[in-house]
Amino acid sequence: MIPAAFDYEVAESVEHAIELLGSKEDARVIAGGHSLLPLMRFRLARPATLIDIGRIEGLAGVRDAGDRIAVGALTRHRDLERDPLAHQHCPLLAYTASLVGDRQVRHRGTMGGSLAHGDPASDLPTVALTLDAEIVVRGPAGERVVAASDFFRGFFETALEPDELIVEARFPKTTAGWSYLKFRRRSIDWALVGVAAVVEKANGSIGGARIGLTNMGQTPLRASTVESALAGAPRDGVAAAAEQADMGTDPPGDTFASADFRRHLSHVLTRRAVEEAMGKV
Repeated sequence: MIPAAFDYEVAESVEHAIELLGSKEDARVIAGGHSLLPLMRFRLARPATLIDIGRIEGLAGVRDAGDRIAVGALTRHRDLERDPLAHQHCPLLAYTASLVGDRQVRHRGTMGGSLAHGDPASDLPTVALTLDAEIVVRGPAGERVVAASDFFRGFFETALEPDELIVEARFPKTTAGWSYLKFRRRSIDWALVGVAAVVEKANGSIGGARIGLTNMGQTPLRASTVESALAGAPRDGVAAAAEQADMGTDPPGDTFASADFRRHLSHVLTRRAVEEAMGKV
């Protein structure tokens, strides 16, 4: 289908983008466009104005930020998956970026766009939640930092105000074992279910674990019951803990998979992801 008519503005700076967002009714920001444009083609989204931020300088790239790495909002997935700082300090993030869509999508899609879209079936929001990332947003009142745990509020709903935009996301540096696994019908499809795992070992047992779930509810979720069960657990306790992965979730049922099948997948993928992460510690 053809999108409904809209006006188009090019933002020259972050401040200009914020000004345009505040002055235009029903305006939406666009960068790579791989999340918004398909919705517009099906007329599930009908913004009156598109504000293109793709040419703003200074919003792309990965930098060292002390105990974290900071990823600019306009950093393309392809650049993130190849970035040496990401590989060194946050390999889970770099690896997951390599799994997004296909090459065409990764060359255009951006970190900020993925987070702002708030799709519970998207990979990078789950990783941000699992790693306890900080999302930096800017608006007319200045800059504020939102924890990933507070950022995703509902189905395609985030903590962003209508006149704010993401400028960067900050991810903790880590040496823990990690894994991201997802089940999909084809390699370029959205995940039917995805699981991110970050695991630390202590004295032969599991010292701590963080488990994130993709497409198991209205937002990306943490499998807190599994995390509690794994804390201090022996290696042979992983399978039993993974059976609790779907507790507190509300997976969708659709033409691609039933809710029960997604629950089953969450058990299997959680066990495999934790075991893989343990092998990297």
